[in-house]
Amino acid sequence: MRRAWRRGLIVGRRSRTPARLGGVAVVATALLVSGCSSDGDGDGGGDAPRPGSSGPSESSGGTATAPPAKGSVKVVKTVATGLKSPWGVARLSGGDLLIASRDTGKILRVDAESGKKTELGTVPGVSPGGEGGLLGLAVPADDDKMVYAYFTTESDNRIVRMLYDTKKEKGNQLGAPDVLLKGIPKGTIHNGGRIAFGPDKMLYAGTGESGEGDLSQDKDSLGGKILRMTPDGEPPGQGNPERDTVVYSYGHRNVQGLGWDKENRLWASEFGQDTWDELNRIEPGKNYGWPDAEGKAGEKGLTDPVEQWKPAEASPSGLAVAKGSVWMAGLRGERLWRIPLKGTEPSAKPQAFLEGKYGRLRSVVPDGAGGLWLVTSETDSRGTPEKGDDRLLRLKVT
Repeated sequence: MRRAWRRGLIVGRRSRTPARLGGVAVVATALLVSGCSSDGDGDGGGDAPRPGSSGPSESSGGTATAPPAKGSVKVVKTVATGLKSPWGVARLSGGDLLIASRDTGKILRVDAESGKKTELGTVPGVSPGGEGGLLGLAVPADDDKMVYAYFTTESDNRIVRMLYDTKKEKGNQLGAPDVLLKGIPKGTIHNGGRIAFGPDKMLYAGTGESGEGDLSQDKDSLGGKILRMTPDGEPPGQGNPERDTVVYSYGHRNVQGLGWDKENRLWASEFGQDTWDELNRIEPGKNYGWPDAEGKAGEKGLTDPVEQWKPAEASPSGLAVAKGSVWMAGLRGERLWRIPLKGTEPSAKPQAFLEGKYGRLRSVVPDGAGGLWLVTSETDSRGTPEKGDDRLLRLKVT
């Protein structure tokens, strides 16, 4: 069993300097739009079904079927070891994985069978520090040649895309970054960072409020939001609360995990401060409460989480949906949570696996065959790394 990391001191609020969309650059357009104290405290088109919308079997009283109340997790294989500050993970169409190193800015390709690691290159402009650095990765389902990344610079957090050319020499396979969206608030804490392509082929991003809670309620700020945009970084025109903005939902503290179920519902994991970490079902235009509420508040106009945990048990990071359940990686909690679903509600109590066995858990992604990939996070300066850390694990789950 590993020694759990102790909660640190809450970082004091800095003077508020909201980052407004009027100063955000995107490709070929201008965007016109109206803590957990650290991650230790506490990875389709416009005419597709709208993410977060309810289908005929989605209500808790509908005909949706639930998975078994009790599940199981088996570590089939430790595929790779020696990963340094791994954060974002993206699966390529052939099954191999791309893994981002937060503190070095490097992207590695890991062979899904042998665990062989190949360096693509270092993303220029990454400025690691605190919870910032090279964070989320995403690859379009139909284009392995384009890699999207969310990272921290000297001035902000931003999203870029880069051409990935396997024919070039190792370490030099990434093209120059094409900046899609910049001006996301940065801080020592709460940089968000998870990006993913949804079933509607839109790009989603979870951001943090950089330690300035008021930004979460400021719709002119990109901080404390879930964003939805085209692959070019533009407002999608349909499906967002407002046609000319990339802001999809607001009132978030520090979104860390994004995943979709078979009915195209979006689920997100989020750090709380001292009281409750959250699993939320995301719907466009909804206010998820921060900083006015933490956890289930039952207040008019605010959307309560579907589940909540004490930070010592969770401090959630990545999230994936598989076998009818949400699977949520825990950093401080050092465990993998299973939340079985029936429609839009949990069908049984959350169940914890791997508690303390592999230390802090950072990213969890579907493996494409009903199982999961899980990446640990012991080398991020808050863990207690042992020989072989950090690791890529393959899981069989039910």
